[in-house]
Amino acid sequence: MAFMPFAWVRRVARLMRPLRVLVAQGWLRESDVDSTLALLHPALRLNRVFARVIERQWVADDMLELSLQANGNWSGAQPGQHLQLYLEHAGVRLSRSYSLTAVHTNGRLQVAIKHQAGGRVSPYLLEHLAVGDTLELGPVYGELSWPETPQPVLLLAAGSGITPLLGLLRAALAQGFSAPVTLLHYVRGQGQRAFIAELQALQAQYSNLQVRWSLTNAPVEPGELAGRFTATHLASVPQLMQRSVLACGPAGFVSQVQQWWHVAGLPGALQVEAFTPPTLSADSNLRQVTLSFARSHQHSVADNQRSLLEHAEMFGLKPAHGCRQGICASCTCTLLSGTVRDLRSGALFSEPGQPIRLCVSAPHSDVEIDL
Repeated sequence: MAFMPFAWVRRVARLMRPLRVLVAQGWLRESDVDSTLALLHPALRLNRVFARVIERQWVADDMLELSLQANGNWSGAQPGQHLQLYLEHAGVRLSRSYSLTAVHTNGRLQVAIKHQAGGRVSPYLLEHLAVGDTLELGPVYGELSWPETPQPVLLLAAGSGITPLLGLLRAALAQGFSAPVTLLHYVRGQGQRAFIAELQALQAQYSNLQVRWSLTNAPVEPGELAGRFTATHLASVPQLMQRSVLACGPAGFVSQVQQWWHVAGLPGALQVEAFTPPTLSADSNLRQVTLSFARSHQHSVADNQRSLLEHAEMFGLKPAHGCRQGICASCTCTLLSGTVRDLRSGALFSEPGQPIRLCVSAPHSDVEIDL
């Protein structure tokens, strides 16, 4: 039960500066202050960002867009970035990363959530999260951005890779971008064409926008393409050699786009983002190492194949993490001693005091980390 209207939650954030000073000086504990504030409204906190669900809209058979209104601690984000969502379910705190499909200046934001069969978070969000419920918002990250030059743009998306690109496209068109834009979205079937009504409306409104779909596992309709990404799908794209390219999707799709771009020799920029882990570099010499977690006072025998995040979780630790693929940096820790191997590139790092990402780093020797 909330004793304060949500409309007040954003307004009182600036009034809590004296409390923040008292917490910073050690006179109060932030957790105690937050417990009291939460009694007034579930989204009211001293520093943490909480948001209220204000709208749910199905944009595909397996994708839901949530509209959220953040409290006054929200510092904003850029279209194309990702956001951590936290929820408590069955006594366990869970976190997942979702793309921002729209960012507004009044603390309102939108994220798209695709159903993941067997997942622990997306089924709950899709089936049980209701308008009026609150979620905690974590760090915002991501480097996709709309090209600064006025040259034509090619957007390539596969599956839920459409979500950050849609956020960028919405903002660019609203700000008057007038060069040609082609969006090609790869989906399994007709029901996965996310945001189809909006995209068709945008195409009718903006003469510089062309939207096409390619179905990878269903019969196609007139005007649609068939199959996975191939250079032949781009044969009808006008001014292709002048285009900046942005691509988002599974790692395999992104890799295909990168290979095509290098072979084609396009002079424009290429930006890519994968939402599944890349193929990791394995060490052919399996061996045992000793892992030491300094702050947890734990020492354990491990192998040199799995990531430090996997090992930490196997040993009962719960380090902060998000994407599990080296993008969000939520799992960054300090290497105190030893050598670690980057699972993406195979590069070795051994300088004490340097930050490493647990999810894409494996022990190469005996290792001590500040965890």
